Amino acid sequence: MTVKIIMERTVKPEQEGELQLLLRQLRIMAIGQPGYISGETLISCENPGKQVVISTWNSLQEWNRWQSHPDRVRVASQIEALLTSPPNIAVYMEQWVPVPQEN
Repeated sequence: MTVKIIMERTVKPEQEGELQLLLRQLRIMAIGQPGYISGETLISCENPGKQVVISTWNSLQEWNRWQSHPDRVRVASQIEALLTSPPNIAVYMEQWVPVPQEN
């Protein structure tokens, strides 16, 4: 079942550019991973230091494999050094609701 991973991060002042470079590096690495579907990065209009990354994976198992991959762990630790606090990570699965048929 498809899952969406939502990561909220707050970067230290003056570190936004470095964070963007590392997030781009992670995205490039993720594209080659089994199960990766898509990703996007959103920056708060009110506070550019608040950023959200949403990635979509074919399954929770594939996300978990990528989450513990040594290359990802290495870059994630570089990212965490730029943050004011650990990232908030939430995992959601897509629910397919059938559309009622008209009689």
